[in-house]
Amino acid sequence: MLKKKVEEALNAQINAEMYSAYLYLAMNAYFESRTLSGFANWMKIQAQEEMFHAMKIYDFVHERNGQVVLSSIEAPNANWNNITEVFEDTYAHEQKVTGLINDLVDLATAEKDHATTAFLQWFVDEQVEEEANASKLLDEVNMVGNEGSALFFLDRELQQRVFTAPADNK
Repeated sequence: MLKKKVEEALNAQINAEMYSAYLYLAMNAYFESRTLSGFANWMKIQAQEEMFHAMKIYDFVHERNGQVVLSSIEAPNANWNNITEVFEDTYAHEQKVTGLINDLVDLATAEKDHATTAFLQWFVDEQVEEEANASKLLDEVNMVGNEGSALFFLDRELQQRVFTAPADNK
């Protein structure tokens, strides 16, 4: 059984993961409006990953006999000046999510909730990958700029990304 503080924090994280999906869908829409289908694809896959994360926590709360309480999801920003700004926001957002996950781990540890602490390790590892991917793309966009043929090739590369749920759903 989940302790109330941990349950509330996990519910807040479900909301945060769903907000992340909304944010990446807003970024997808921005790229679609600029006819950058590869960048749009990357963001759509990112939104799917965030929904997977939300559902992973959702299922865990139920598995631990907790109650999922869904709350309103804040509307994300939908306006950017250029591609660089989108990826600056992406990287900053992933850093924020890492902080939220770290706070959850700290809470679960303080509450001596070993099952939740173990469960959250997957998210700790996932955030290392998420930050690295966002940082790499930001670096690449900074290298190629917001226009030109190099951007076209990066867009084509990002078109290849597909969503694959991790085999280990625990």
